[in-house]
Amino acid sequence: MRNNYDLSPFRRATVGLDRLFDMLENGMTEQAADNYPPLDLEQEANDRYRITLAVAGFRPDEIDITSQQNLLIVSGKKRQQDERSYVHRGIAARSFERRFALDDYVQVRSADLREGLLSIELVRELPERMKPRRIEIHGTEGAARLSDQRDPPANENQKDRVAA
Repeated sequence: MRNNYDLSPFRRATVGLDRLFDMLENGMTEQAADNYPPLDLEQEANDRYRITLAVAGFRPDEIDITSQQNLLIVSGKKRQQDERSYVHRGIAARSFERRFALDDYVQVRSADLREGLLSIELVRELPERMKPRRIEIHGTEGAARLSDQRDPPANENQKDRVAA
């Protein structure tokens, strides 16, 4: 089943979200995705993730991991065919390619292949200029700092006045 959605009214009402709309439109037109090899996607901490792919039968030199801007591509291709005669072959040895869209500032930290599982560590690291920071307010009476305390709601002030 294919749905046709017109996202152009949303595109006109937003600034800087073109990539998001491109991903939505491309996702709607793609056919059912191949789910080989199976994978787990874990969030280990607020800005740390791990992708684990089950790649039984593949050696490290048969797997390629490519990180581009906002895209991670994991592909595998068996280098040589086995000369054995199988009665049943249940361990898949077909080539694969999995693509993962990465958020801004997400970087691949490491990749490890153990016991048929490929683990890829991802970390989101915001640059210093993107992190929240406190801004000082300067006036004619000297420097005043912004405070974390908020003014009480207007209805609380009214309760104090009525009680007085």
